[in-house]
Amino acid sequence: MKKSDFHFDLPEALIAQAPLPERSASRLLVVPPGAEPFVDRHVRDLPEWLQPGDLLVFNDTRVIPARLFGQKESGGRVEILIERLLPENAARAQVGASKSPKPGSRIQLDAGGEAEVIGRDGEFYQLRFHVPGALESWLQKAGRLPLPPYIQRAPGQDDDERYQTVFARELGAVAAPTAGLHFDDALLATLRDRGVDFGHVTLHVGAGTFQPMRVDDIHEHRMHSEWLNVGAALVEQVRAARARGGRVIAVGTTVVRALESAMRDGELQPFAGETQIFIFPGYRIRSVDAMVTNFHLPESTLLMLVSAFAGKDRIMAAYAHAVRAQYRFFSYGDAMLLFPEEAK
Repeated sequence: MKKSDFHFDLPEALIAQAPLPERSASRLLVVPPGAEPFVDRHVRDLPEWLQPGDLLVFNDTRVIPARLFGQKESGGRVEILIERLLPENAARAQVGASKSPKPGSRIQLDAGGEAEVIGRDGEFYQLRFHVPGALESWLQKAGRLPLPPYIQRAPGQDDDERYQTVFARELGAVAAPTAGLHFDDALLATLRDRGVDFGHVTLHVGAGTFQPMRVDDIHEHRMHSEWLNVGAALVEQVRAARARGGRVIAVGTTVVRALESAMRDGELQPFAGETQIFIFPGYRIRSVDAMVTNFHLPESTLLMLVSAFAGKDRIMAAYAHAVRAQYRFFSYGDAMLLFPEEAK
């Protein structure tokens, strides 16, 4: 199976550059199982497709202001995108500069303080920050929100609120779990009144989520690593939902990756740690019964994941429908409700 098998033509005008004024006003493409026709709705209509006893699972990670700017001792400008916070005010980061900074060199930060280059591992650098107080707290004041590379504008004040989910609480991501951006307090209240239960996992989305696949044979691709936590409380919620005949519905591909990483011998188990799970057609997703997700980039690992769930041909047909119907794509775009491919 080749990366090129997951190509589709996407007009640039369909890449959403800003969120809609209302989170749940985004469109929702419902993709039923089998050959049933696609249904064009809105996210606010999601409760009609859910049942009392269903369990919605959200990713509660919170995006850190992970982008910094500065200059090298030589005077060259530097852009830093923190990938992960480490102990002792250190961080794993991508560093953009005309020439790669060497270990032992220091970067003077525009926001004050400096970053010392400790070492390098592939495309990532390990930096130690010499700033007042804890790095996590300092970033809240000094860092800038890292909007995705396909959003061709600088972040504004609205993004500080809209590029976070309303349930974000565990600080550590450098990209939002975008399917969750569609849920507002009013929609959550409607779902709760309908008898839908809510659960949470944490998966800190890394900058690697935007990295293109650099090999055509997808079996040769090595996924980036991300940290996750599937707690015992969520595992019990899933078991209770199954016992009462409810469905488990993931809000976003990050939830699917977290839950599949926590599966042991066919059962969901508590798990905290790293995952490099790569899900593509041929892999059977067992942890969820439906999925809410945004539209993903051509030839991306996330497009491959949803193809594993709903079927490649079905997904590519749904994407073609979305392009024709001028759905909005990617992080600030519209959403899909996917049901699994019927067993053959």
